[in-house]
Amino acid sequence: MLNKEKVHLGIAPIAWTNDDMPDLGAGNTFEQCISEMALAGFTGCEVGNKYPRDVAVLKKALELRGMQICNAWYSTFLTTAPYEETQKGFIEHVTFLKEMGAKVVGVSEQGHSIQGTEKAIFRDKYVCDNREWELLCTGLNRLGQVARDLGVALTFHHHMGTVVQTAAEIDRMMEHTDPELVGLLFDSGHLAYCGEDYLAVLKKYASRVRHVHLKDIRPEVVAKVKAENLSFLQGVRLGTFTVPGDGCLDFGPVFQILEDTGYEGYVLVEAEQDPAVANPLEYAIKARKYIAEKAGL
Repeated sequence: MLNKEKVHLGIAPIAWTNDDMPDLGAGNTFEQCISEMALAGFTGCEVGNKYPRDVAVLKKALELRGMQICNAWYSTFLTTAPYEETQKGFIEHVTFLKEMGAKVVGVSEQGHSIQGTEKAIFRDKYVCDNREWELLCTGLNRLGQVARDLGVALTFHHHMGTVVQTAAEIDRMMEHTDPELVGLLFDSGHLAYCGEDYLAVLKKYASRVRHVHLKDIRPEVVAKVKAENLSFLQGVRLGTFTVPGDGCLDFGPVFQILEDTGYEGYVLVEAEQDPAVANPLEYAIKARKYIAEKAGL
């Protein structure tokens, strides 16, 4: 069982309001979101598009509910734009996270990404050339140093539709970045979605994992997305993702690896679905019960 003193449980607001498709959960308020997170038994969360950006206002709202910010997504464009353009916003973003008490920042390379487009997620993924790999890895090391100087650890989020999606791409990124500056944000759902052995990846890089997304998948929806050349966002609307305990993945081995390797930090439920179909509070409670049984958290 995971150590409750060292491992904490969070949930992402994307189940309530979707940043990429604002019509999903358009009527759900920020206050409803964080209140239901707390009601379901979570103590940490990431940042959604309806969260106030004023630190004092956000802190008060979260503290009233026993919640805190543990991470927030940042899009990098290291393969398609000058490094300085990414760094400028990154400093502001990490400073905000530091003020909110977060220990990590999750970055995802969005240069050449098709995750927010209408392109087929399996057919149309972009593959970097050697020059772009150099830009990506050098840029990540530089951003990692910036984050470290500000007191926050950079974690890289591999993601469907991006240039770091597969196990081989994760290997290349990890091999050419500094372990002291670039950690891994492990996401079970994205690895399983693209057909990779998510447990093998976790075992291989457990010592560099700084943040964990607990995401389950529905294999029948993944099969439909692949067969019909659907986009990532079309898959989300159809229910590609769900919470741990509701899909096909067994998270027992995930928790065991994290325990065996002494993981410290947040494990965070992230399962973007249409909240009109999958009631966010209902699914949050379902995930919370499952994790309590499997991990002891």
